Amino acid sequence: MDVRVNGTVAEGFEPVAEAFAANFARLGERGAAVAVYRDGHRVADLWAGTRDVDGSAPWERGTAQIVRSATKGVAAAALLLLHQRGLLDLDAPVGTYWPEFKAAGKERTLVRDLLAHRAGVPVLDRPLTPEEAADPDLGAAAVAAQAPVWEPGTDHGYHAQTYSWLTGELVRRVTGRPVGEFIASEIAAPAGADVWLGLPDSEQARVGRVGRVGPLPAPEATGALKVRPKRAVADAYADPDSLTRRAFAAITPLPDENAPGYRAAALPASNGIATADGLARVYASLICEVDGGTRLFTPETMELARTEASAGPDRVLVVGTRFGLGYMLHGPASPLLSPTAFGHPGRGGALAFADPASGISFGYVTNGFRSGVAADPRAQALVRAVRSSLG
Repeated sequence: MDVRVNGTVAEGFEPVAEAFAANFARLGERGAAVAVYRDGHRVADLWAGTRDVDGSAPWERGTAQIVRSATKGVAAAALLLLHQRGLLDLDAPVGTYWPEFKAAGKERTLVRDLLAHRAGVPVLDRPLTPEEAADPDLGAAAVAAQAPVWEPGTDHGYHAQTYSWLTGELVRRVTGRPVGEFIASEIAAPAGADVWLGLPDSEQARVGRVGRVGPLPAPEATGALKVRPKRAVADAYADPDSLTRRAFAAITPLPDENAPGYRAAALPASNGIATADGLARVYASLICEVDGGTRLFTPETMELARTEASAGPDRVLVVGTRFGLGYMLHGPASPLLSPTAFGHPGRGGALAFADPASGISFGYVTNGFRSGVAADPRAQALVRAVRSSLG
């Protein structure tokens, strides 16, 4: 559909606005926003369409959306900040801070294993209901009691849902504070970012309704690349006994992502709420000063985030993946701006990352979800446009 694109782009970044408009005209976008910073200063701030996937009210500059797994990168920043402050040893066993986690053969699991998806507990033998999952005590107890499906530290597989309780409980054990509160005061506020984990009632009215949208139009009609999932990937998602299905079904049934109660919960793996600008500002603060002010990560901590800690066939996602400590790295499964970039997509569309080599930080949110964990064509079109703008 043709829409009016609102916002601004700096000189030289016009391709981003062109690609953003094309996403609506050719790739079925309903409502979305994208923000780009370079060296801590905003160079693109665009929004268009409707705030609700099934509505008509316009998307506004401050409209926020649930960003699913893009939340994981914000949660990882919390743990890396604790390490940076000397409060958390990445090479210590998780049980040093969380004694109950030693159960069922996990006593040698290291903190860095949690961040690199090497902990071996991507599934729960007894999935939690959405109501149980929202209770941090129940979630932490379930993952602490779970036996690993591989020896921790020896392999990697995406902890799609259990990442919530692994990271959230570790923050709580180290600081005595809920993870959402820590993120609000130690990450979002210093960065001046509209990012929430546990949405306050005062912000509910800013959040649009999300939902599934239809498949991409035929590539011959849009010029878009047609990407077919590998047979092994399709089979893994179809098999109820596979690690793939069980990992994503650690919360069953699927929660209503538009429900105020779900938005108010704090699940670091899946239910952060953010604006595109908020995500971009968080990532900008990880690599440089934002608007001449806050920088959250030291250069040493930034290197921890983007240094490869896991690579190769992912036991959950099936395809090859690359992870630093808490962040996906550039590769075929999750293409980012360049090999120096680190970030995290959200299943269904959202994407946020930072690229130290170019000084770029990027945030994209949408209300129209499609299947897929990474490499959404709409987000990738915007990434290519940023790359083109840089020459």
